[in-house]
Amino acid sequence: MSRKERFLKAEDFGTEFEEKVLYINRCAKVVKGGRKFSFSALILIGDGQGHIGFGFAKANEVADAIRKGTEAARKHVLTFELEGTTIPHDIFVEWDGAMVLLKPAPEGTGVIAGSKVRSVLELGGVKNVVAKSFGSNNPLNQVRATIKALMSLKNRQKTLEMRGVAV
Repeated sequence: MSRKERFLKAEDFGTEFEEKVLYINRCAKVVKGGRKFSFSALILIGDGQGHIGFGFAKANEVADAIRKGTEAARKHVLTFELEGTTIPHDIFVEWDGAMVLLKPAPEGTGVIAGSKVRSVLELGGVKNVVAKSFGSNNPLNQVRATIKALMSLKNRQKTLEMRGVAV
Protein backbone atom coordinates (compact mmCIF):
# COMPACT_ATOMS: atom_id res chain seq x y z
CA MET A 1 0.00 0.00 0.00
CA SER A 2 1.43 3.38 -0.93
CA ARG A 3 1.61 6.35 1.43
CA LYS A 4 -1.16 8.10 -0.50
CA GLU A 5 -3.50 5.11 -0.12
CA ARG A 6 -2.84 4.88 3.64
CA PHE A 7 -2.94 8.59 4.43
CA LEU A 8 -6.37 9.96 3.48
CA LYS A 9 -8.96 12.33 4.92
CA ALA A 10 -11.97 11.07 6.87
CA GLU A 11 -14.30 12.32 4.14
CA ASP A 12 -12.65 9.98 1.60
CA PHE A 13 -14.19 6.96 3.35
CA GLY A 14 -17.89 6.19 3.14
CA THR A 15 -18.08 5.21 6.80
CA GLU A 16 -19.02 7.08 9.95
CA PHE A 17 -16.12 7.87 12.26
CA GLU A 18 -16.41 7.69 16.03
CA GLU A 19 -14.46 10.31 18.01
CA LYS A 20 -12.89 9.85 21.42
CA VAL A 21 -11.04 12.32 23.65
CA LEU A 22 -8.11 10.31 25.03
CA TYR A 23 -6.26 12.89 27.08
CA ILE A 24 -6.48 16.55 28.08
CA ASN A 25 -3.52 18.27 29.67
CA ARG A 26 -3.56 21.62 31.47
CA CYS A 27 -0.39 23.69 31.30
CA ALA A 28 0.26 26.79 33.43
CA LYS A 29 2.51 29.68 32.50
CA VAL A 30 3.32 32.07 35.32
CA VAL A 31 3.12 35.69 34.17
CA LYS A 32 3.16 39.04 35.97
CA GLY A 33 -0.58 38.99 36.65
CA GLY A 34 -0.73 35.36 37.85
CA ARG A 35 -1.07 32.03 36.07
CA LYS A 36 -2.13 31.71 32.45
CA PHE A 37 -3.58 28.28 31.60
CA SER A 38 -3.54 26.55 28.24
CA PHE A 39 -4.79 23.10 27.27
CA SER A 40 -3.71 20.31 24.95
CA ALA A 41 -5.98 17.53 23.72
CA LEU A 42 -5.28 14.12 22.21
CA ILE A 43 -8.19 13.03 20.01
CA LEU A 44 -8.70 9.66 18.32
CA ILE A 45 -11.10 8.80 15.49
CA GLY A 46 -11.89 5.42 13.98
CA ASP A 47 -14.57 3.59 12.03
CA GLY A 48 -14.03 0.06 13.37
CA GLN A 49 -13.02 -1.22 9.91
CA GLY A 50 -9.26 -0.72 9.85
CA HIS A 51 -9.22 3.09 9.54
CA ILE A 52 -7.89 5.25 12.35
CA GLY A 53 -6.58 8.77 12.91
CA PHE A 54 -5.31 10.84 15.79
CA GLY A 55 -4.83 14.53 16.37
CA PHE A 56 -2.95 16.50 19.02
CA ALA A 57 -3.72 20.20 19.42
CA LYS A 58 -3.17 23.03 21.87
CA ALA A 59 -5.36 26.04 22.64
CA ASN A 60 -6.28 28.46 25.44
CA GLU A 61 -9.68 26.78 25.93
CA VAL A 62 -10.51 23.07 26.25
CA ALA A 63 -13.26 23.19 23.60
CA ASP A 64 -10.94 24.85 21.08
CA ALA A 65 -8.20 22.27 21.72
CA ILE A 66 -10.69 19.41 21.19
CA ARG A 67 -12.03 21.00 17.99
CA LYS A 68 -8.53 21.55 16.59
CA GLY A 69 -7.49 18.01 17.55
CA THR A 70 -10.54 16.54 15.83
CA GLU A 71 -9.79 18.50 12.65
CA ALA A 72 -6.19 17.26 12.70
CA ALA A 73 -7.36 13.65 13.21
CA ARG A 74 -9.82 13.89 10.31
CA LYS A 75 -7.04 15.12 7.99
CA HIS A 76 -4.75 12.17 8.73
CA VAL A 77 -6.66 8.88 8.59
CA LEU A 78 -4.51 5.77 8.27
CA THR A 79 -5.46 2.29 7.02
CA PHE A 80 -4.02 -0.91 8.45
CA GLU A 81 -4.25 -4.67 7.79
CA LEU A 82 -6.72 -6.85 9.70
CA GLU A 83 -7.06 -10.62 9.55
CA GLY A 84 -10.66 -11.28 10.48
CA THR A 85 -11.11 -9.78 13.94
CA THR A 86 -7.44 -9.81 14.93
CA ILE A 87 -4.05 -8.74 13.58
CA PRO A 88 -2.01 -10.89 11.15
CA HIS A 89 1.13 -11.38 13.30
CA ASP A 90 3.05 -10.38 16.45
CA ILE A 91 4.74 -6.98 16.42
CA PHE A 92 6.92 -4.99 18.82
CA VAL A 93 7.41 -1.25 18.22
CA GLU A 94 9.20 1.59 20.01
CA TRP A 95 8.31 5.26 19.80
CA ASP A 96 10.45 7.56 21.98
CA GLY A 97 10.29 5.89 25.40
CA ALA A 98 7.05 4.00 24.78
CA MET A 99 7.20 0.37 23.63
CA VAL A 100 4.16 -1.63 22.55
CA LEU A 101 3.84 -5.38 21.94
CA LEU A 102 0.77 -6.61 20.00
CA LYS A 103 -0.10 -10.30 19.60
CA PRO A 104 -3.00 -11.88 17.68
CA ALA A 105 -5.51 -13.74 19.83
CA PRO A 106 -8.15 -16.40 19.10
CA GLU A 107 -11.83 -15.56 18.70
CA GLY A 108 -13.53 -14.64 21.98
CA THR A 109 -10.42 -13.29 23.72
CA GLY A 110 -11.34 -9.62 23.40
CA VAL A 111 -8.97 -6.67 23.63
CA ILE A 112 -6.53 -7.18 26.49
CA ALA A 113 -4.57 -3.93 26.69
CA GLY A 114 -3.97 -0.76 28.71
CA SER A 115 -6.31 2.19 28.38
CA LYS A 116 -4.67 4.21 25.56
CA VAL A 117 -3.62 1.18 23.52
CA ARG A 118 -7.07 -0.36 24.06
CA SER A 119 -8.79 2.79 22.73
CA VAL A 120 -6.68 2.78 19.56
CA LEU A 121 -7.31 -0.92 18.90
CA GLU A 122 -11.07 -0.77 19.61
CA LEU A 123 -11.66 2.29 17.40
CA GLY A 124 -9.59 0.62 14.67
CA GLY A 125 -11.83 -2.45 14.72
CA VAL A 126 -9.49 -5.03 16.27
CA LYS A 127 -11.69 -7.33 18.38
CA ASN A 128 -9.22 -10.01 19.59
CA VAL A 129 -5.70 -9.01 20.56
CA VAL A 130 -3.31 -9.15 23.50
CA ALA A 131 -1.17 -6.03 24.02
CA LYS A 132 1.47 -5.00 26.50
CA SER A 133 2.88 -1.52 26.95
CA PHE A 134 6.42 -1.10 28.25
CA GLY A 135 8.49 1.93 29.18
CA SER A 136 6.93 5.38 29.10
CA ASN A 137 3.28 5.87 30.02
CA ASN A 138 3.07 9.16 28.11
CA PRO A 139 -0.35 8.98 26.33
CA LEU A 140 0.84 10.62 23.09
CA ASN A 141 3.85 8.31 22.76
CA GLN A 142 1.74 5.23 23.56
CA VAL A 143 -0.78 6.17 20.85
CA ARG A 144 1.98 6.89 18.33
CA ALA A 145 3.71 3.57 19.11
CA THR A 146 0.43 1.66 18.73
CA ILE A 147 -0.38 3.34 15.42
CA LYS A 148 3.17 2.71 14.18
CA ALA A 149 2.70 -0.97 15.09
CA LEU A 150 -0.62 -1.15 13.22
CA MET A 151 0.93 0.55 10.17
CA SER A 152 3.79 -2.01 10.16
CA LEU A 153 1.43 -4.99 9.88
CA LYS A 154 1.71 -7.02 6.67
CA ASN A 155 -0.92 -9.18 4.98
CA ARG A 156 0.05 -12.87 5.20
CA GLN A 157 -1.22 -13.88 1.72
CA LYS A 158 0.45 -10.96 -0.07
CA THR A 159 3.76 -11.63 1.69
CA LEU A 160 3.71 -15.34 0.78
CA GLU A 161 2.82 -14.55 -2.85
CA MET A 162 5.64 -12.01 -3.01
CA ARG A 163 8.09 -14.67 -1.77
CA GLY A 164 6.75 -17.16 -4.31
CA VAL A 165 5.45 -19.64 -1.74
CA ALA A 166 2.32 -21.62 -2.68
CA VAL A 167 -0.58 -20.75 -0.38
